[in-house]
Amino acid sequence: MKRIAQKSVGAFGLALVLVGAALQPASAGDVATVSSPSSPKVSAAMSQALQRDLHLTAEQAADRLAREETARGVEQRAKDALGTSYAGSWYDADSGKLIVQTTGSTEVSALKGTDSEVRRVARSAAELDVVKSGIDVLAGTHAPAAINGWHVDVKTNSVVVAVNRAKVDDAAKAFLDKAIAGRDHVRVVDEAGSPGTFADVVGGWPYYINYAARCSVGFSVYGGFVSAGHCGTPGSTVTDNANSTVIGSFAGSTFPYYDYSYVSTYGGVNLWGYVEGYNGYWYYVRGSAQVPAGSGICRSGSTTGLRCGTLDSRGWTVNYPQGTVYNLTRTNVCAEPGDSGGSWLSANQAQGVTSGGSGNCSVGGTTFYQEVNPILAAYGLTLILS
Repeated sequence: MKRIAQKSVGAFGLALVLVGAALQPASAGDVATVSSPSSPKVSAAMSQALQRDLHLTAEQAADRLAREETARGVEQRAKDALGTSYAGSWYDADSGKLIVQTTGSTEVSALKGTDSEVRRVARSAAELDVVKSGIDVLAGTHAPAAINGWHVDVKTNSVVVAVNRAKVDDAAKAFLDKAIAGRDHVRVVDEAGSPGTFADVVGGWPYYINYAARCSVGFSVYGGFVSAGHCGTPGSTVTDNANSTVIGSFAGSTFPYYDYSYVSTYGGVNLWGYVEGYNGYWYYVRGSAQVPAGSGICRSGSTTGLRCGTLDSRGWTVNYPQGTVYNLTRTNVCAEPGDSGGSWLSANQAQGVTSGGSGNCSVGGTTFYQEVNPILAAYGLTLILS
């Protein structure tokens, strides 16, 4: 499939295109052939990206997509069946099963016959959420610089505080003492480096804010598109490149606390329900069902293109230099400046928009995204689907 020329395209590829651009959606011939009838349909290029970044064969990629699709439904069934005893779940790529944790009995009739494994743990998800919320209150708008973030770690049934040891000072030690407060289910984990946002003032595949900083479009919605909040403030002008056509403005933006925004586009801008792959393909957007932790996931950004990896964990509170941001999802996918705001997909389901992280795509890194459904709810928006 032929990709449209960069000069004809509005911000970041397919998600937003000016009138007159030669635009083609992904055709049936671009859909990857999969071995399992239950696999969601994805483009051949996305399948290839999953194979490259997760080190899979074509057959393994198809099988994983099918199992993750199944796990998504099983996870909701587990939450409904277990109620207050639910203690989290994640997709285990090695076994192909959804691991479900509970504080009650491991004999769960609603999960009989499903690809799941039920494990008993000491603390429920709700109990750990209370502890994490307490640390949120402790931090307020900004934690000490050495504190990278904190979240409920489902796999260890604990709350984890991530710390850059190279920056630890008296303020960080005092924060950790209060966060731990003698609780053995609050753990401190060392990390190399600290997260930052990915906005930058560089050329490339743009949408530009106030004719300067560049970010990436997340997803097209009726009336515009969603992106990261740190990319711009309400009223900021949005252009398709640094010195060209004005295509809209920020109608809403939140950062820090959350990291999301809504850009309202002007008449004459075509909005499309696809994601640019930077490899001659667009990717379908068929909904926004959220996948379990452990699932394969891909993101698209205007600096580093399409990159894939694994969804590590949800519910992170991340301590950026600009302030604390809540409810971010952590991945092992790399990103770089200019990728901020870009799309995250699992198969053909929209997951979120790039917030920030650490590392880069030369040495690898960690990237956080803000989930898309709360953004849609905050502004009353509806995704444009393929």
